[in-house]
Amino acid sequence: MPAVYRDDPYPSYCFRVEVTGVSADGAAVKGSFSEVSGLEVAVDPIDYRNGSEDIRVRKLPGLKKLSNITLKRGLIGDLGFWNWILEGQKGKVQRADGSVVLMDETGQKEVMRWNFVRGWPCKWTGPGMNAKNNEVAMETLEICHEGLHIDGEAP
Repeated sequence: MPAVYRDDPYPSYCFRVEVTGVSADGAAVKGSFSEVSGLEVAVDPIDYRNGSEDIRVRKLPGLKKLSNITLKRGLIGDLGFWNWILEGQKGKVQRADGSVVLMDETGQKEVMRWNFVRGWPCKWTGPGMNAKNNEVAMETLEICHEGLHIDGEAP
């Protein structure tokens, strides 16, 4: 679905994460997370200079770098994502496609979608425990991937 344009910016608090082909039945695993970060693409410049040119450096486009997508949520006992990383620990990395979907304020309408390809979980961090705190137990999952695209982008 292409992005839905409007004059006012969308709030960032209403979103969901979908990963296809991870569950045993092949259905998409969906999760509600409190935070998603790492929707980032960078192209590193290459400095280049011809010997016959003035004292200046040309900037050429280099390799595209993709940041890991980091997902954080309160620990709820859902083992779908844990089982995914567990398979990778056994040497059976299961690559999957997925999406981070931004919803409107009502949570009913999809307004933008970032799709990642050939992702796999490269890091899981469990909650820190402290009896003195009054905090929610949080888990963190990092997904490395080989491509990030926005629905509706120019080919």
